[in-house]
Amino acid sequence: MAQMTTCLWFDRKAEEAAEFYCSVFPRSRIISVDRTPIDTPGPKTGEVVVVEFELDGRLFVGLDGGPGVEYTDAVSLEIRCADQAEIDHYWDGLLAGGGREVQCGWLIDRYGVRWQVAPTFLYDVWRSDDRQAAVRAFTAMMDMVRLDLAALEAAARGD
Repeated sequence: MAQMTTCLWFDRKAEEAAEFYCSVFPRSRIISVDRTPIDTPGPKTGEVVVVEFELDGRLFVGLDGGPGVEYTDAVSLEIRCADQAEIDHYWDGLLAGGGREVQCGWLIDRYGVRWQVAPTFLYDVWRSDDRQAAVRAFTAMMDMVRLDLAALEAAARGD
């Protein structure tokens, strides 16, 4: 069976980005760093072309593709968190060194990659039979930047 891998484009910072992400996610590692064997129209001999790395067991490839390619909100990486401590860990970790907060649990890291940091609770309540709880939790989320799990749970209960 074919394996899908997420490839992230960087402007000559793939190895740096992979090291950064591996510092944020537990059970993560850089698997390989591939460098050009000869001078090319892009990278010169010995420069990084591709970095293969795992984030908590999920495979990624960082491509040193060069300048001119920007990420958009059309694609983001979502982290579903069990509790507020996990939300805070990933939120603070991914913002470190120049990231920026957006809204509704979204942030943009220093490399321009978009992330959603959300509690699994939101998906549980949205999929529950209690449609009013889902509406209250969703409405509360819309007013947040970093998601506050206790506030979301209180909103769902109607507190």
